[in-house]
Amino acid sequence: MTAKELTGKTPDQLRDQLVALKKEAFNLRFQQATNQLENTARMRTVRREVARIKTVLGQKAAEAAK
Repeated sequence: MTAKELTGKTPDQLRDQLVALKKEAFNLRFQQATNQLENTARMRTVRREVARIKTVLGQKAAEAAK
């Protein structure tokens, strides 16, 4: 997802998506530890999506504080 798509979502939707991505990241780390991970690039993608969501959440919190 792009940052523009994320800004259109509510903070609750973003938090739900963040939880889902963190679960996926955990599962990917587990698969990597047991040598079952096939798509190693997915770890990088998930990590970056988490960062994007956290950034957008921070921006929304800053706007609300003003």
